[in-house]
Amino acid sequence: MGTPSLRTKLIADTDLGAGNVLAKLHEHGVSPDEPAITFDVDVDGHPAWTALTLGALSDRVAARAAWLRERGIGRRDPVAIYVTSAADCFLNYLALTWLGAIPALMNGNMPGDVAVEFVRRLRVVGAIVDDVHRPHLAGQDLAGQGSEPPLLFDAADMGGGDPAQAPPHYRHHADDPVAVTHSSGTTRMPTPVVHSHSSLFAAIRAIRLTEPRSHEPVRHMSALPAAHAAGIITLNQALCNRYELLCLSAQGGPFGNNGSAVLDAIERWRPTGVFGFAVTWAELAALDLAGRDLDSVRVWFNTGDCAHEAHVRRLIAVGSHPTWTSQGMVTVPGSRFTDGIGSTEMGHSAFQITHRQSTDRYDRCVGKPYAFAEVALLDLETGEQVPDGQVGHVGLKSPTLALGYWNDSVNTFRTRLGGYYLTGDLMYRDEQGYYYHVDRAVDAVELGGGEWLYTALAEERVLARCPDVRDCTVVARRVGDEVVTEVLLMLARGADPDVDRTGVVREAIGGAAGRTVRSAPVVNEDDIVLGPTGKVRKFLMRQRHLAAVGQSG
Repeated sequence: MGTPSLRTKLIADTDLGAGNVLAKLHEHGVSPDEPAITFDVDVDGHPAWTALTLGALSDRVAARAAWLRERGIGRRDPVAIYVTSAADCFLNYLALTWLGAIPALMNGNMPGDVAVEFVRRLRVVGAIVDDVHRPHLAGQDLAGQGSEPPLLFDAADMGGGDPAQAPPHYRHHADDPVAVTHSSGTTRMPTPVVHSHSSLFAAIRAIRLTEPRSHEPVRHMSALPAAHAAGIITLNQALCNRYELLCLSAQGGPFGNNGSAVLDAIERWRPTGVFGFAVTWAELAALDLAGRDLDSVRVWFNTGDCAHEAHVRRLIAVGSHPTWTSQGMVTVPGSRFTDGIGSTEMGHSAFQITHRQSTDRYDRCVGKPYAFAEVALLDLETGEQVPDGQVGHVGLKSPTLALGYWNDSVNTFRTRLGGYYLTGDLMYRDEQGYYYHVDRAVDAVELGGGEWLYTALAEERVLARCPDVRDCTVVARRVGDEVVTEVLLMLARGADPDVDRTGVVREAIGGAAGRTVRSAPVVNEDDIVLGPTGKVRKFLMRQRHLAAVGQSG
């Protein structure tokens, strides 16, 4: 009988979880000289764009753990991380979990006033900041109710700790909290979500360590915000699978240079797979992809919002993939797009579908649930499941689910029904078992007579049928007893902004929802309100639009 593989050992190790991956890799004999993670910034003198070995990564994490321990940080201490670079985010996440502390990761794009209130609600004992974010917190009243003011730690100083002085790695229990991340903050204040040692690793154990390995070297590039749960999962699954991983600090769109930063990184680093949110693909699809060298990409991985067909088709037209022919294995044009709708609270996508150039299942189809996820579409009035073809509220039972909301038991329990976590999404299931996402429950608008306007589905259909529109946002409001909808259009390059597209847009949406469309004005990117993770803040868009209508009226 042969020696068990590393992945077999990791799957069998019941103590392994999101809080101790580095320690377990060393325990199971992985060479410290193997490449681990590449960052796009220098790390304590180690040059950017050059892989840190597993040993060097552990050394840099141990230095930070020792530095924090000297300043009194230990088991169960919540510490905020409010930084710019993926390196500062991940190295400090790993250092805090080394100590058994609880890192609270904050998206670096969170506005300063929001960050102050967020930190206050967290009631942290300390906050790790860089030069960009220190001014937002310094001098502010950050003490939550009944708590002491947190200490501010400078991320640039922490690599100066002595790795030899790091204490033994904390031994986590499955239910121990290992991270607080936050929602996208589409209504204004992001919600802190707490993940456990087991929940944030459950999908890696269930699927990522058991799926077939590629016959060629795997190089993944993450354009996900490092402070998101998906960023942590991507880091840990790459470490456990011994894949090369590049973590970007700027993801394009609202974070960087309209997607060009992501394309530049692809051309420079030559990844085989790219991780991102839907906003990333929207930004990439707006660029001239044919003029860029993207042949290395085999697959695009999406999580968060469901990706739009119009953007997916642009991406799978580029890249390449290997295929068997009578002449053997050859590489041919075209890539895959794996769509996995998810949320911070879900911990990991519960659904998966893969698009290729030869497939044609769209209209916001999110595929079928993973084996580890139990999904129910519920009627909130009765708590019963709705039949196939009828839209229901998504209820989820999964080992990946977060423990709840940090310091907020009211909303933790409010999102539970009949043993299910209510994701806030609306979907229907077809007779073949495929699920289709139509909207977020807070964005759907009842039209009467059993008819609804589903804003996400409307946007999907506009983009699929209007090739000169690269992105759009549906904003609906009530005028008396009627619903009036404006569809804000962002045009593709070269499209005529003076053309009235209202009729085409109305027809694309169709039915009762289409009949509510009053206008389809062309807007600039600055007119779209985005949250820290790049999601459109429809709540604020509605408020702004109502205010503008009131002023004009």
